[in-house]
Amino acid sequence: MKSVTIDQSHEVMAKLATNVDWAQLDGDILQKAVKDPKGLGEQFTIFLQNGGKVVIGEVKTLPIEEDFNPEDFFGKGWKVLAEETDERGEALKELDFSRIWFKTMLCNGETSIKGEDKLRRSKEANHIRLGGKAFKACWDNRHLLAESWKRDDNGNTRYIFFDGIVLLLPDGRRYVPCLYFKDGEWRWGAGWLEYDFYANYPSAVLAS
Repeated sequence: MKSVTIDQSHEVMAKLATNVDWAQLDGDILQKAVKDPKGLGEQFTIFLQNGGKVVIGEVKTLPIEEDFNPEDFFGKGWKVLAEETDERGEALKELDFSRIWFKTMLCNGETSIKGEDKLRRSKEANHIRLGGKAFKACWDNRHLLAESWKRDDNGNTRYIFFDGIVLLLPDGRRYVPCLYFKDGEWRWGAGWLEYDFYANYPSAVLAS
């Protein structure tokens, strides 16, 4: 993500001041915004993150426009294992949130599963596993992600894995990227496939 310059920020504020139709606004409502500068800033940030457009209700779809480079997130030496990539997920041009399932791949009575076994079961189920491009699209538009993504049905933080790609470190360890919401903000991370994955560690998939 490219940093905003001082000139850009000043230009946005100047255009806002000269192009807002102030006659259409209620002075009392505007004063409430003035008295809550933090809230005003947060909402204006979301407005600008969405390209200067107002979003009403939950977003239904999200365009997938950019490739994923693991080194941009995790640092030098992280690579995508091409042979583990679900090309069906990487070929998507758009995410339809109504089609996304969160699958734990746990069987009856299981409370956890090793990451490698979880990945194997997902392959056997022939799920379309969302991968790097979907992960990046969701991260870049994290302000648009639904509230329901933040926690599971038990109120636990939901760690959403995108195992349509597998990341490899030089020492041979295999990881899958994830997003999660903690301390009031979305964060990214990666889960080692030798670790235990629990019920609040689902994978984002589509039905095949």
